[in-house]
Amino acid sequence: MRITGVLLAFFLFFSWSCGRSALNSAGKPIADSSIEKGKALASVYCQSCHQLPDPSLLNKVSWEKGVLPAMGPRLGIFQFGMDRYPSDVRDPDVGRKFYPSQPLLTDWQWKEVIDYYSGMAPYSMAPQPEHEPIDTGLSLFTAVTPSLGRPAPVTCFVRVDTGGARRQVLAGSLAPGALFSYDALLHQTDSVAIHGGIVDMELGVDSGIACNIGNINPNNGRLGSAHRVRYGPDGKLRIDSVAFLRGLARPVQVTAVDLNGDRLTDYLVCEFGHQRGALSWMENTGSGYIRHVLRAEPGAIKAYIRDVNHDGLPDIWVLFAQGDEGIFLYINKGHGQFEERRVLQFPPVYGSSYFELADINKDGFPDIVYTCGDNADYSPVAKPYHGVYIYLNDGQNRFHEAFFYPINGCYKAMARDFDGDGDLDLVCIAAFADFGHHPEEGFVYLENRGGMAFKPYTLPITQVGRWLTMDVGDIDGDGRVDVVLGNFSVGPSISRPEKDWKKGPPILILMNKSALKLDRH
Repeated sequence: MRITGVLLAFFLFFSWSCGRSALNSAGKPIADSSIEKGKALASVYCQSCHQLPDPSLLNKVSWEKGVLPAMGPRLGIFQFGMDRYPSDVRDPDVGRKFYPSQPLLTDWQWKEVIDYYSGMAPYSMAPQPEHEPIDTGLSLFTAVTPSLGRPAPVTCFVRVDTGGARRQVLAGSLAPGALFSYDALLHQTDSVAIHGGIVDMELGVDSGIACNIGNINPNNGRLGSAHRVRYGPDGKLRIDSVAFLRGLARPVQVTAVDLNGDRLTDYLVCEFGHQRGALSWMENTGSGYIRHVLRAEPGAIKAYIRDVNHDGLPDIWVLFAQGDEGIFLYINKGHGQFEERRVLQFPPVYGSSYFELADINKDGFPDIVYTCGDNADYSPVAKPYHGVYIYLNDGQNRFHEAFFYPINGCYKAMARDFDGDGDLDLVCIAAFADFGHHPEEGFVYLENRGGMAFKPYTLPITQVGRWLTMDVGDIDGDGRVDVVLGNFSVGPSISRPEKDWKKGPPILILMNKSALKLDRH
C-alpha cells in the first residue's frame, strides 16, 4: 500500500508529539532496543492476521487500554501483569479452542510489542487534515418528519420502496423490534412486530427478502435469519414468521442470486458476526440449502453482484470490516467455484463501514466510494482518517485514492445525481460524529463541482438525530432523488457530554428541490 497524504500528515504529527524520547502513556521512558524488538515482533505476529497498523493511527491510551488487551487473547495471552484481558473463552459459541492452546509470545516479547505501540504512538490524535468547512446553508433539500413517532427511537434500517406503483418508506426498529411503513408524506400506514431487528431488505415488485440480525449488539450467537416478504392484496407488506434461513451469525445482508447456474435461486449471506463470521452462499438444492463459505472471517458488511469480466457469470464485490479490513472481488469460475482477489486493504483500526460502486469520473468503469467511521469498540477517539474516500478504477479493477473528505465517525455515503446536473454527488452520514465540536458532520452533502472537487453542505435540522442508516430514492415521484435518514438514538458515542437524540424523530426525509439550484458563484 502506498502512503497517502493523510498518513504522511499523521507521521509528521507523531514525530512532533513524541519528540526524541519514547514514553508510554504514564510518561515513563521506553528503551529504544525494546521498541525495535517490538516492531519486529509486530511485523510477524500482528501482520499474520491483518495489515500491520502503524502506531501513529491511535493514541497511546487506545493502544495500551483498548486495542492490545483485545488482541492479546488472539495470541494466547489472557493476562499480562495484573491485567486480565477480555476474551470469549466462556462463550459456548466461541470457547477456548478458538484461541491458541499456548501463548505465541513470551511475557517479555509481549511487553516489547506493547512498548513499540505505546512508545511510538502520539499522546493525542492529530486534528483532521485541512479541508473545506461545511456550509450550513444547503437549500437543495427540505426536511419532513413523521406525524407520529416512537419515544427514544432506535431505527436500524430504512428503505425507499418504489417497487411497482408503491411510493413508501420502510423503517426497521429495535426495542421492541418492528417494521414501520410510511407514505410519501410520512404518515404511518402500517407496522409489523419483529422478534429481533430487520437491518436490510431486498424488495421486488410483489415480494422480497428481509434480513433479521437477531441481536444487533456484539455477540457470537447464531440468532440471525432470513425471511420471505410479500405484499398482500391490500398493498401491505407481510413477513413470513418462519425463516427460510436461520442460525446466521449477525447477518447484515442476504441477496438472492443464482451463483452456480442451475436456475435455482441461491443466497449470498454477509454474516458480520463478532469473533466468528463469514461470507457464505447458500446453494439451493431444491429441497434445502447447502452452505459454502467463501471467506471464514467476521466483518462482511456489504456486497454487490456484478458480472465483472462479462462472461455471463455473477461475480461478487464485498467489503470486510472487523480486523482484516478491505474490499474483495470474488470471480465466478463456474459450477460454484470462486477466485478471491483483494482489491483494497485498510488498517484494522479504520472502522470500515460502507462502500458503493459508482462511475464517478464517467470513464465507463466502476469506481469505489468508501467510508470508514465505526468507532464503538476499543479506541473511541476522533480519528482524522475517518471520512469518505473515492478510489478511481484504472480500467483493470486496480484502484487509487483520488479524493478524501474527513468526517468524524462516517458511516455511509451514497452517490447519486441529486442536483440534476449530470454528475454524481454524495450524501454522507456519521453515526459517530464528534457532535460536541462538529455536529454539522452528522449529515453532509458533497456537491460534485467536477475534476474530483466537491463542495460540502449540510442543513441544521439534521442535527436532531443520530443517523445510523440512510437510503435514497424518489419518494414522491417527482423525478428527483430524495434522502431518508434513520435515528439510532442510543449507544456509545465519542462526544462528551453525550448528546441526547431520544426526542428526535425516528426518521427524517430530505425532499429534493433540485429545481432550486445551489448558487455556484
